[in-house]
Amino acid sequence: MKNLTESFNELSAQFRDLNGVHPGLWPVAPRLLSAVGMLVLMVLLGWYFYWSGQFNELDAGRAEEVTLKEAYKGKIQQSINLEGLRKQKIQVEHYVSALEKQLPSKAEMDALLSDISQAGLGRGLQFELFRPGAATPKDYYAELPIDIRLNGSYHDMGAFASDVAHLSRIVTLNNLTIGVGKDGALTLDAVAKTFRYLDLEEVAMQKKAQRGVKK
Repeated sequence: MKNLTESFNELSAQFRDLNGVHPGLWPVAPRLLSAVGMLVLMVLLGWYFYWSGQFNELDAGRAEEVTLKEAYKGKIQQSINLEGLRKQKIQVEHYVSALEKQLPSKAEMDALLSDISQAGLGRGLQFELFRPGAATPKDYYAELPIDIRLNGSYHDMGAFASDVAHLSRIVTLNNLTIGVGKDGALTLDAVAKTFRYLDLEEVAMQKKAQRGVKK
């Protein structure tokens, strides 16, 4: 115990009366402690001003590496399925082309309206109303609504709807309402919608209008 106490006193004595003494003349213990303190301080300053930023960049690089690997795997999967996607694209193009052929041109609209009218008359239905509305331009086609009112039997109305669905051009029946007329016959109110191509002039006007809306 005495030796330990004496050693402690000798160590503590080295830290006394250091004010005004050049650090190079300090005893060994204060110089070692100062060196350790300076080393710790340099490590902390280096971490704060230099190494922490590098570690952050390293973490960001690792995260980017994971993202790039996932993107690479996705590209590899796409390349594997490329041939199948090309075949699907060709099938879709054929399907779209077949649908486009069912859209009449502006000049063919009169014939299509006549086909709709004949589909009703051919089933013995009587037209009270057959009123084409204003065409509504879309991206590359126009939608034409036709307000119709027919009188006849329920069976004939069903047959008329079937005939319209089987026309060579696309025609849909919307907002169907069946009621009983004054004479007891059934009355069908509906909006038949058909579609046609926009001609070149109409397409140009449509694109111009879209540019105006964007501006």
